[in-house]
Amino acid sequence: MVEVGKMNTLAISRFSDFGLLLDGEQLGEILIPKRYVSKDWKEGDKVNVFVYLDSEDRLTATTERPKAQVGEFVLLRCKDATPIGAFLDWGLPKDLFVPFREQRMKMRQGESYLVHIYYDNASERIVASAKLDKFLSSSKRFYKNGEEVELIAWQKSDLGYKFIINNERWGMVFNNEIFQAIQRGKKLKGYIKNVRPDGRIDLALNKPGYEKVSMLTDVILNHLKANNGFMPITSKTPPEQINALFGVSKKTYKNAIGALYKQRMITIEDDGVRLV
Repeated sequence: MVEVGKMNTLAISRFSDFGLLLDGEQLGEILIPKRYVSKDWKEGDKVNVFVYLDSEDRLTATTERPKAQVGEFVLLRCKDATPIGAFLDWGLPKDLFVPFREQRMKMRQGESYLVHIYYDNASERIVASAKLDKFLSSSKRFYKNGEEVELIAWQKSDLGYKFIINNERWGMVFNNEIFQAIQRGKKLKGYIKNVRPDGRIDLALNKPGYEKVSMLTDVILNHLKANNGFMPITSKTPPEQINALFGVSKKTYKNAIGALYKQRMITIEDDGVRLV
């Protein structure tokens, strides 16, 4: 089934004066304008295209990829703000509309906002909403502790940083477990640390347990090899310097150094660590 607002693989039905007509299955034929047509294409070929509504609300296809598709969350810049809504740059000729009722606060030109893209059945248009909670509260998926997930950074609080998990749920990384700069809208990998009885999810940005230490030992060894077998890091080195170098807490770093020392792969000296 062809989905509006998403990438689809469609067969070429026939040529026209304005481009090519694609088999849109239940939606009928969909035009892909000439400027997106390859001279190597022929009838029957299948092409990967994004299906959306043009400036006159007609179904159209393009080989260009937007910054996000229907069902996804993304940080986008506001190009224009009007009394009826705002228009966001999502990488296509037609800007993405955010109705005024879907704004958490009045959007301003030049500012960036985290939004959810969806297809509005009432208006039959692709639109966006900054009221994210209503798109995240219905998922009942079970998550396992230690499971790797995709995260989008959303909002900082007194407790920590709030993230969107797999475009489905909210989760939190507490301040004492954040050892890197976090930017709103940034996408990164994370891990389920704990699922509470009330359904709230605690997250970690680094792989928990022994696997994280094991991965770090390889990173430290490679760093030593690249720096003539020595690095000037001691027990007095500030945690911020260790995090800038390896992206982990000082405690995790010390566990990895301890593991390497027990394996007699390094020596610990007064002025740093040396590769054996």
